[in-house]
Amino acid sequence: MDPYSDHNRKILSPLDKKAKDEEAALPDHSAETSSTEQQAVPEKLKPEPQPEEPRMPPPEEPKDEKADADPALIEHLTDLRKQLIKSAVVFLIFFIAVFSTINLWFPYVTRGYTLIVLSPLEVISFYTTISAAMAFGLSVPFVCHFLWQFVKPGLTQKEGRFLSLYSPAILILFVGGLAFGYYVVNPLSYNFLVKLGKMNFDVMITAKEYARFLLMTTMPIGLLFELPIVALFLSAIGILTSETMKKVRKWSYVTLGVVSALITPPDFLSQLIILIPMIALYEASIFIVMKTEKRLVPDADAS
Repeated sequence: MDPYSDHNRKILSPLDKKAKDEEAALPDHSAETSSTEQQAVPEKLKPEPQPEEPRMPPPEEPKDEKADADPALIEHLTDLRKQLIKSAVVFLIFFIAVFSTINLWFPYVTRGYTLIVLSPLEVISFYTTISAAMAFGLSVPFVCHFLWQFVKPGLTQKEGRFLSLYSPAILILFVGGLAFGYYVVNPLSYNFLVKLGKMNFDVMITAKEYARFLLMTTMPIGLLFELPIVALFLSAIGILTSETMKKVRKWSYVTLGVVSALITPPDFLSQLIILIPMIALYEASIFIVMKTEKRLVPDADAS
């Protein structure tokens, strides 16, 4: 056997053996290369990711204005509504009571004066006007109580103490003003004007005009008599002082004269009758405010 034949040479020759080993290793490398290419091909074939479209925000639902309202404000308005309803009910009760007892109070209203009516409806107008005015006066204490219940939670301690102390005085001054107008201002001014008219005219007073004159000489005076309470309240919250009232005394007198001219009949006697007690009330207000300030000074020093 020839050792150098082609078959034996491949086996015996180291070079040939090395070459054979390299050839045996080549298929594995190609397999790896093919597998790598097979893995790379699918990656290339994968579709590129598309950019996401921006999402539109969902449409906003319409806001409920009632839900957004402040609960405290709603509660406050609800409480005000309740107090107003109570006041209206009290006024209606007094109105019905006064209107149904016309014959009892009618002589006190007319004072024996001769009045005429120009139409059938004027009778109803007279009764309704006087009944409403009397019902308002009778319901004032109740209305003040209802208003006090409404404003009390929102007042400061100083304001609440002031109103609780002077509420009786507010009512007394209002009633006092009504009484002053009814017993003093109304008869004096009415008789003066009627006598002045009789000098050259035949005087006939209608029920409608008399009711208007009666209200003009009573209701505004009742409100003007609240001047000391207003001055005390402004002093209690630090807006007004007795020195300020003294400095503006002259201008205050002029203002009171203008007010008395606006709310009274257009005659000098009625205006003078109103102006004199108004000036007296203004001076009383200065005195009361001064006394209050002197009483508060020791309390402030002690604290």
